[in-house]
Amino acid sequence: MTSVTPNMHVAIARPSTVSSCEGSKSSIAVFSSNVKRTSCAKLKSSCYIASTKLLSMNVKSSPLRFGKMITKAMSDSSDTKPLPGLPVDLRGKRAFIAGIADDNGYGWAIAKSLAAAGAEILVGTWVPALNIFETSLRRGKFDESRVLPDGSLMEITKVYPLDAVYDTPEDVPEDIKTNKRYAGSSKWTVKEVAESVKEDFGTIDILVHSLANGPEVSKPLLETSRYGYLTAISASSYSFISLLKHFVPIMNPGGATISLTYIASERIIPGYGGGMSSAKAALESDTQVLAFEAGRKHRIRVNTISAGPLRSRAAKAIGFIDMMIDYSSENAPLQKELAAEEVGNAAAFLASPLASAITGTVLYVDNGLNAMGVGVDSPVFKDLDIPRDNRN
Repeated sequence: MTSVTPNMHVAIARPSTVSSCEGSKSSIAVFSSNVKRTSCAKLKSSCYIASTKLLSMNVKSSPLRFGKMITKAMSDSSDTKPLPGLPVDLRGKRAFIAGIADDNGYGWAIAKSLAAAGAEILVGTWVPALNIFETSLRRGKFDESRVLPDGSLMEITKVYPLDAVYDTPEDVPEDIKTNKRYAGSSKWTVKEVAESVKEDFGTIDILVHSLANGPEVSKPLLETSRYGYLTAISASSYSFISLLKHFVPIMNPGGATISLTYIASERIIPGYGGGMSSAKAALESDTQVLAFEAGRKHRIRVNTISAGPLRSRAAKAIGFIDMMIDYSSENAPLQKELAAEEVGNAAAFLASPLASAITGTVLYVDNGLNAMGVGVDSPVFKDLDIPRDNRN
């Protein structure tokens, strides 16, 4: 489930945060069909979520066992020999991922898959979360979740403070400028961050939008205020347009952008309110238009991933994530719990040359739930012979 996050923020280059690991970074990833039986891994979501009142649902979730997709590192980054087959090779590519504040989100999973394929990773972190994120990285709190398939640690070349709700310094209201949560940070609007990345690295090849915010997400749409609705649209949809607008000039031709959406954009998901469903619908529509404009003018591909529900910190703020995971496990064609790594692997594919003709697309990574027209766990279908995965 795509998460809602408090206003995502971006900006200046703070001190570099680099992995202390000296091991060689894996350079090519191949998605294997090997299946390993394991207990459900920790799931991850988009960056931040506005604090919301939990829905009063008494829902119990029983963890399922599932087959985990394995990302295999195939070559050292210094090895330039082509590999047989169709590897996801992102060596020499640089990615900027907006929306990472911890190791428990979609953005983090995408960063790991891109790194496993050889890409250099730059990160944009919401300003109020920057110090905690950098401190956790420096102290090794994320080391366990930074491990790549070859045993090395994912390196983050640089972390930038970012607030994607503000395009330029002139857009920032005085109360935000003087807010102590922003003290010590500068150049964190979208325009300034793009300028900082250009100054530091020149160009990028991959842009990932993994952030959202719906301050009234627990409210039904009929009860959502104008402020709550417009905030959801601004932080969750327009922020992608702004990022693309300011980063396209420094993106190499043939580059790729990826955002994260959710099926509430086209289907009714009670409880996913506050204008978030509208924001996701706008994001998907914008993906098509931006694919045309960025493709024609800059040869940049624009796609979005519609991910299934994930048991993440961000999703928990919505209040019914356990119910949605249980529903998916009962009704999706693939009866297993979705892992954030599977979303990351899909993003690595979309960013790679293997997807060079794919743009303007919504890619569903949800165990096939989007294809279902009914919930087969309904008592209405109790007398039907419904196929089940009895291995769970």
